[in-house]
Amino acid sequence: MTKNAIAWIREDFRVDHNPALSYATQNHENVIALYIYNKTDFDNKREAQKWWLFKSLETFKSELSKYKINLQILAGDELDIFSKIKKKDEVTIYWNKIYEPDVIAKGKKIRDVFLKNEIQFKYFKGNILNEFQEVTKNDGTPFKVFTPFWRNAEQKYLGLPPSKNYIVKKKTKMISFFKNCVEPKSILPKKNWYKKFENYWKVSENDSKKVLNNLINDKIKEYGTARDYPSVEGTSKLSPYIKHGQIHVSTIWKKCNEIKSKGIGYRKYINELGWREFSHSLINYFPEFLKGNYRKEFDKFPWVKNEKFLKAWKSGMTGYPIVDAGMRELYETGWMHNRIRMVVGSFLVKHLRINWTEGEKHFRNCLLDFNKANNVAQWQWVAGCGADAAPYFRIFNPILQGEKFDKEGKYVKKWIPELSKVPQKFIHKPWEMEMKYQQAINTIVGKDYPSPIVIHEEARASALKAFQSLKKN
Repeated sequence: MTKNAIAWIREDFRVDHNPALSYATQNHENVIALYIYNKTDFDNKREAQKWWLFKSLETFKSELSKYKINLQILAGDELDIFSKIKKKDEVTIYWNKIYEPDVIAKGKKIRDVFLKNEIQFKYFKGNILNEFQEVTKNDGTPFKVFTPFWRNAEQKYLGLPPSKNYIVKKKTKMISFFKNCVEPKSILPKKNWYKKFENYWKVSENDSKKVLNNLINDKIKEYGTARDYPSVEGTSKLSPYIKHGQIHVSTIWKKCNEIKSKGIGYRKYINELGWREFSHSLINYFPEFLKGNYRKEFDKFPWVKNEKFLKAWKSGMTGYPIVDAGMRELYETGWMHNRIRMVVGSFLVKHLRINWTEGEKHFRNCLLDFNKANNVAQWQWVAGCGADAAPYFRIFNPILQGEKFDKEGKYVKKWIPELSKVPQKFIHKPWEMEMKYQQAINTIVGKDYPSPIVIHEEARASALKAFQSLKKN
């Protein structure tokens, strides 16, 4: 066994339950942690996540130094960087898996390079409960419907032996291996819009544990209902930490299972972990999911190209308060409430009839918790073209959604201050206020806040007509 080891960090910025890092420290004298920043994965695609990555690198570098482990950051392509490591370097490389088809394909090329260069390596299970290949029907084929998938997956996970206690062993000295390293701040987006994120998020493994404890102690009991109301702090807010690996899903599972009285809130949250597992299974068994419609009949759907409407949607200026509040929350915080994600998604693909891929692209760029499997699966679910998706004819009425889940308009008024004086009766349909009332509160619809860019009833009728056209093809 070599004296030195490299723990390749990707989406695993944690010390707890980090198999690759633990194994490296247990079996080698010196350990270097390596992060490779490949700008082609981020530039003009995942701008918001550059900020989270910067914070992750900063805090993890500091945390690892306590273990006498140096986190070195290189900019470039993973294949190019690893190709330069030779047998004479006498180093062994470890990493945890990521479950995305393109990442897996690149991983195979990297393994080929290591074999050719006679580099020792070992990889471990990633941030998942079950390896996706292990959850199939009795005939070995993959599940396409969530409920039977998750029923099977839960039993599979419960049948696994208890996960090991992955201890990271402190080293005696800190060493460097790579030259031409970069600093975390070089990763930050060029535009300063991300600076607002500092007001909403603390990024570290320790903070992820605080968020988890908050979920268990204060939220999970009412999670089943509270998560639907955007003005209430009812959701877990763990998703960005899971995405970047500040916390492992098995840690969350274990903590949830320690709850003495497991009610509907517990079940609803555990099912959310299940949807994440299901999404990863889908994109690996059906990689075409990532490129377009899973249900191929939607390839003929008459989508509308309308840059003006798309821009209004992105900037939260559609004239529908619940939609606009969600889009503004996204831009301000890098996150959006889960119920509102469905509402704004439905509005884009059904009211505006703009292709879901435009929404997927915008979310990818703006969400701190962007996860390829979840994002594509959720957008196809909303559009009706995915596996186990909502039917296309289920069209959310943004007025009724607002009145049901933001009855007093607290969420809307938080993100759309120009509507702060609108009475509750009209907060989700301000255009219905008589002009004398609009003037009395200095909120003129069409001037201070936009008029609706489409009429709900007309847009709904057009969407259903477009959907019917699929059946004729």
